[in-house]
Amino acid sequence: MTSPQSQTAAGAAGLDAIRTTPAGAVLGFDFDGTLAPIVDDPAAARAHPRAAATLARLASQVGSVVIITGRPAAVAVEYGGFDGIDGLVVLGQYGLERWESGELTSPEPPPGVAEARTKLPEVLKAAGAPAEVFVEDKGQALAVHTRRCAEPQVALERLRGLMDALAERAGLVVEPGRYVLELRPPGMDKGRALRDFLAARDRPSAVLFAGDDLGDLAAYDAVDALRGQGVPGVKVCSGSAEVTALAERADVVVDGPAGVVDFLDGLLAPPA
Repeated sequence: MTSPQSQTAAGAAGLDAIRTTPAGAVLGFDFDGTLAPIVDDPAAARAHPRAAATLARLASQVGSVVIITGRPAAVAVEYGGFDGIDGLVVLGQYGLERWESGELTSPEPPPGVAEARTKLPEVLKAAGAPAEVFVEDKGQALAVHTRRCAEPQVALERLRGLMDALAERAGLVVEPGRYVLELRPPGMDKGRALRDFLAARDRPSAVLFAGDDLGDLAAYDAVDALRGQGVPGVKVCSGSAEVTALAERADVVVDGPAGVVDFLDGLLAPPA
């Protein structure tokens, strides 16, 4: 397996630090689009067939492996086949939930989510949303998907104004993604989740984060901030034609979840 290479000097330094001191490294990952291919039905998403085994091997070699996802943590564990992986932490709902060693901790959803859940059907009707638009209820957040529409971007843009207004009334924020608008509580993002996770640990020897969508940019910001503090970092993009903003900031760009797994398989030599 060829060792992965970085297209930036800062990324190359981060990869070198992971290889030199793996026991102190923290590897972070998004789920959908990064470890699991994007599909029309979110309930049909499953991690790449080699993802669980690869993460299990890395978890035995590095300081921490953490998945940070907008999905409920238990759902990501189920869809990823991650149950039983020692050393793996899953932060669901952008860090509101934590799954570790089979134990799940989760707060009560804020009241604004219940309000938005009640009002969302009438908002979609008022917007003239196509029948193919569907809502994914994540408990702590609500995601409105347009991927199944004949013109998904047009449908997304038609909904944006009313979704913004609903979010403001309910005390929520709108997080755009790959043909999806997600209503969620403010203050929840992957950068904060990554920073909070690291704050509870000793200073890492290096940090890597791999993502694919706009919601992952906050985690990229966290990696950049850590670099400014002297912690080597690597930003990996699971590339797609739908989102290019991450590729423009990434140190390493690979071809979708299969490319992510191939990259990870070459990151560290198998334990002796």
